[in-house]
Amino acid sequence: MSPTDASALAEKIRQSVRTAVVGRGGPVDMILTGLVADGHLLIEDLPGLGKTLMARSFALALGLAFQRIQFTADLLPHDITGGEVLDGSKGGFTFRPGPLFTNVLLADEINRAPPKVQSALLEAMQEYQVTSERTTYALPRPFLVLATENPLELEGTYPLPEAQVDRFLLRLKVGYPDPGEERTILARRRARTDDRVDAPAVTDLATFRGLQLAVERVELDPSVAGYIVDLVRATRDDARAEVGASPRGSLALQKLARARALLGGRDFVVPDDVKAFAEPALAHRIVVKPEPWIRGVRGEAIVRTALERTAVPKAPSGPAGAKPF
Repeated sequence: MSPTDASALAEKIRQSVRTAVVGRGGPVDMILTGLVADGHLLIEDLPGLGKTLMARSFALALGLAFQRIQFTADLLPHDITGGEVLDGSKGGFTFRPGPLFTNVLLADEINRAPPKVQSALLEAMQEYQVTSERTTYALPRPFLVLATENPLELEGTYPLPEAQVDRFLLRLKVGYPDPGEERTILARRRARTDDRVDAPAVTDLATFRGLQLAVERVELDPSVAGYIVDLVRATRDDARAEVGASPRGSLALQKLARARALLGGRDFVVPDDVKAFAEPALAHRIVVKPEPWIRGVRGEAIVRTALERTAVPKAPSGPAGAKPF
């Protein structure tokens, strides 16, 4: 798939999602870029802001299978992976797949699941497989997790281990709609006379996989690759950081920058592609020291400092008409 075709398809996907989701241009573009980059996304925001609607709308627009799991404290690993059940017709046990066997999984309130469930999900996210009764089963591709966390309600939750947080390609917030967008939400609901809203499919599984594979053909100039490395190393050198971003953060930022370039109709990455995703790709991988944390310093502040202090290379030249995503 050429960059021009990828950009045109991205616009169709955005328009489809926007038939269900009002406004939120920034989060919509970030989610689309993350999905095209074949990564898992962590959405940390308040209830009622349309996180479930966004995930379902993207699955429908992309023509992908969709499942939702409401994580609770009494959830067991086999509730999400599936398990062996007695098959009378075959005279033995057979594996019945769980909700993990899908293309887009909404893991709602992921931090409410106990450690054993988190471990099973971590295997699925990293290895694209589940293990049941000593047998390993491959998950369909793409397998994309859109997980949500409520930052306010912490009672009865299990903090995600750092290893699992590091597996998320990016972390983002949805945010409240502005007054005009909220009025549009109300007007659309009155016009529909129904709570349910579906985004029309504008592509299919094979086409979307082609879009993901096209990311691998986007060129990355050595100077821009060096810029990514310098940014990530700057988070490690910051005196406020106990642990800086890992090499997985460098890889994540590279994937996102290449995906953003492709969706913008370019076959090459510019520094602005890196800057656009530095914060959501790196901030959640940084552990802040206790004293700065108490003063309100978070990973986002450390990434912003790294962006200010890191020299930006000259943007590579490309074909006329290329545009930002």
